Amino acid sequence: MTNSLIEQLQHKIDFKTKPTGALGQLEEIALQLGMIQNTLSPKLEKPTLLVFAADHGIADEGVSPYPKDVTWQMAMNFCAGGAAISVFCKQNRIDLKVIDAGVDFDFPADSPIIDAKIARGSRNMMFEPAMTVEECKLAMQRGAEFVQKEAEAGCNTIGFGEMGIGNTSPSSLLMHRFMNLPIEECTGKGAGAVGEKLDHKTSILKAVSEKYNPQTAEETLATFGGLEIAMMVGAILEARKQGMVILIDGFIATAATLTAIQFDESVRENCIFCHTSEEKGHQMMLDHLQAKPVLNLGMRLGEGSGAAVAYPVIQAAATFLNEMASFEDAGVSNKEEESVEV
Repeated sequence: MTNSLIEQLQHKIDFKTKPTGALGQLEEIALQLGMIQNTLSPKLEKPTLLVFAADHGIADEGVSPYPKDVTWQMAMNFCAGGAAISVFCKQNRIDLKVIDAGVDFDFPADSPIIDAKIARGSRNMMFEPAMTVEECKLAMQRGAEFVQKEAEAGCNTIGFGEMGIGNTSPSSLLMHRFMNLPIEECTGKGAGAVGEKLDHKTSILKAVSEKYNPQTAEETLATFGGLEIAMMVGAILEARKQGMVILIDGFIATAATLTAIQFDESVRENCIFCHTSEEKGHQMMLDHLQAKPVLNLGMRLGEGSGAAVAYPVIQAAATFLNEMASFEDAGVSNKEEESVEV
């Protein structure tokens, strides 16, 4: 990834038949795609979205208004085609795969859900760390293996989603620790905790944070994370190694990305942040990562839904770079160039 490639890509972008900068953020995305793939003609091949599902012991403390059963029920709904992520992936021809990272449920043997269960959910952080370091390492390894498999099948564009009742809580704790912010600034309503319920959630997370003092990124993830988040961290790290375009969804996926960056700062180069979530704290994380999200539609669903919705926009960036004529090709006068020469 040399300066000359940046210059060549910028030249190719600038000399399309349009005023300089007229395609706005699409031009920035096109440049990033070219740099990720180390080419002047990037292509998005076999786009895939992996959804990792797991339960959380902290949900026993009432941090979410929904019962844990919703985790397995929604995972089944993903596979049945009834969820937002299902219909958006179908619309945009994205291959959707649902992975059981640690759901507290035994899925039917004929279910299309991929079994990678490490435990029946994380532990309740009020009493013990969410995972052992060994469980955390295993989750990261399995996440990496899924990405390796997709890369071997020809996928070069991958996004990640999640399903887990209570999983904004571990995400808030990871943000709190890695960004050194008060837990109050990192805690939002998640699936609908408002008023007294939000106050309760915040007080629980504050107590959890004060209970532990992990020293490394790995220990922090094991202490405060979740099985699906750890799997996503490993997947993001491997996607970077594979040179893939990484589509980052909302609050939870961004918290996983923030965590992955603690292991390898270069991960950031491959990440396209697909949207700004309405979940409290997400904009602060985006600012911290100097990220410019593709969309801002007021979404806060998770599942990878923002990544799936943003994909056609990202595809448009590659399309204009590869297919739009240059001034020279089209025989169109470049007024800006002419005015400079006068």
